[in-house]
Amino acid sequence: MDLRIEKTEKGIKNAFIELRSRKPLEKITVRELCESARINKSTFYSHYRDIYDLSDTLEEEVVASITNSVSHPEYIVDNLEAFSRELLMAYLSQTSLTTILFSGNQRSHFADRIEESIKKLIYEKYPEFETDEIMNITISFCIQGGYHAFQRNREVDNDMLVTAIGKMTALMSQCIESRMSTKQE
Repeated sequence: MDLRIEKTEKGIKNAFIELRSRKPLEKITVRELCESARINKSTFYSHYRDIYDLSDTLEEEVVASITNSVSHPEYIVDNLEAFSRELLMAYLSQTSLTTILFSGNQRSHFADRIEESIKKLIYEKYPEFETDEIMNITISFCIQGGYHAFQRNREVDNDMLVTAIGKMTALMSQCIESRMSTKQE
């Protein structure tokens, strides 16, 4: 990519994040973003359709970064505790940006986007899980439950929070395995 294009993209994104940290997405205008980034509107529109397109692009980048930080997505099959820990550590690495991008009306979208991204990774490796109801419930619970427990308990020490959620996820996994083996008998 051309260095000028990269510099412009970075300027647009930085200006957006700065504006987004102060106001809801719906209140940001292209004009004020362009003023903040010191670019023309035509330059903005050569990169993005509108403010929502820019926001979606940044959200996708953050979700991809978090998903790619989970070095062992296969752990969801045989080591849910380790999977939960990896995912929570990935959340921690992006806390500042996710707090800004997924605030207000966007808050509920974050866990959904993470779940969709992780499931895509898992289904690529284990296509049979796409139709496995129990596995889908387990994945949803681990991602959604872990994320919401993490967010609602941010005042707790991070190490303790990650450890507690990891252990709860492991216990939940044992319960599901036990229930499944009982049903098969």
